[in-house]
Amino acid sequence: MSRRSGILEFAVLGLLRESPMHGYELRKRLNTSLGVFRAFSYGTLYPCLKTLVANGWLIEEPGNTHEDALAAPLAGRRAKIVYRLTAEGKEHFEELLSQTGPDAYEDEHFAARFAFFGQTSRDVRMRVLEGRRSRLEERLEKMRASLARTRERLDDYTLELQRHGMESVEREVRWLNELIESERAGRDLKGSASGGSAQQDTTTGATGGLPRPGDTPRTDTPGDTAT
Repeated sequence: MSRRSGILEFAVLGLLRESPMHGYELRKRLNTSLGVFRAFSYGTLYPCLKTLVANGWLIEEPGNTHEDALAAPLAGRRAKIVYRLTAEGKEHFEELLSQTGPDAYEDEHFAARFAFFGQTSRDVRMRVLEGRRSRLEERLEKMRASLARTRERLDDYTLELQRHGMESVEREVRWLNELIESERAGRDLKGSASGGSAQQDTTTGATGGLPRPGDTPRTDTPGDTAT
């Protein structure tokens, strides 16, 4: 399974955990709620859904609204299919939520993971945020070194593009620092309120005072390509 398809499967499972959806509604939610998926098509989504059904993580059900029942025969097409998460699918999604490996720190995967931070335990959120920050700090160091080597050979516009890329990464690092501090403060407050022992949040939707998933910025890093 490719990294891109893995991210899509994760996002589909996460959205369907909230409620069952038609394929069109699911695609709309992916486009509007998770900007990382704005460019994908039905041709990408439906094979993903079929795979999830085959794995036993989703089931297909006929649309059961009155409008669906009337619209399909009149339009000469099949009734809409509703996709519902199974118990096995929920368990699999929770396993994915608990993973904090290197893939979780990459641009697209991090955006998808952050979108579901409300369903993620606090300690996992911390590991993902700290891993993402470390990844960006490494990227920033490479960008600075590359710029130092090549700046004399760059024209003014290319140089500005490199600087813009560095500033974008620096902004995200500052944002991550704020999120990490918010998480730490939330943990301390929770611990002091419960007799001094920090307690881990379960996946109840609490964000610990953090920005909501849709607030995550997208980092443009043209400086990564500098030679």
